[in-house]
Amino acid sequence: MTTLTSVPPTTPAAAPPARFRDLLAAEWIKMRSLRFTPWAIALTVLFVVGSAAVATLTDKATVSGPAEFRPFDAYPATGYWTLMLVAGSMGALTVVSEYSSGLIRTTTMAVPARGSVVLAKAAVTAALWTAVGTAASTGSFLVSQAILNGHHAGVPITHPGVFRALAASASLAPVCALVGLGLGVLLRHAAATITTSVFALLMLPTMFSESNRWSADVKHALVSAAWNRLVQTWGPDPASLGYTATIPGSWSAYILWPLITVALAVLVVKRRDV
Repeated sequence: MTTLTSVPPTTPAAAPPARFRDLLAAEWIKMRSLRFTPWAIALTVLFVVGSAAVATLTDKATVSGPAEFRPFDAYPATGYWTLMLVAGSMGALTVVSEYSSGLIRTTTMAVPARGSVVLAKAAVTAALWTAVGTAASTGSFLVSQAILNGHHAGVPITHPGVFRALAASASLAPVCALVGLGLGVLLRHAAATITTSVFALLMLPTMFSESNRWSADVKHALVSAAWNRLVQTWGPDPASLGYTATIPGSWSAYILWPLITVALAVLVVKRRDV
């Protein structure tokens, strides 16, 4: 005679939590899959380097005397304001494109840790745009100095002020991209995010001057004003009445803008529905 024994039902094992490096790989695949990404990056770098060449060719006729670093040739505002615009917009699109397509729901179902998803997006965005900014900044410097060398006015990278300007211009791209990404998580709408990003990064600084203390303090806390100060190699403008930005303060603005926007994004995404 056989005895039947009951076997307790087994529950399926829970899927192991996603490792952060897996999230990084997934976000890199998503970013690579956006068709406009390589074209936008390539055209932006070409435009930035080309603007440096045009600025230097326009200015070379006035070059005379001993060689000195000319940041308005190597890093013209036209090229780098464009870099800010593209980096901020594309940083925003890495997030809002998922909200508009509904892919964000699939992502959060697969990875309930929403804060980790945002941090993975931020890490991939920072790495990509650091590479883009470095390519644009280095290319701008090399092209401008190659042109100026024909007038014996080129300077090496070890010249005073050059490395700071190169590093500030290279860092400008990831700073703006992360600000755009953070705003994208907060606003979740493409038009609103890009408009806010453009306003904060490009338009807002023009509304303030250095004619009084409070206006100067606000202006110096903005990203584009910080970049202007970091690439500048000459003394303060007499019109500023002493309300000039400092080098440490400008680097602080570079750090705080992306840090605050991404931190707010991580905090908010944990507390609201997708």
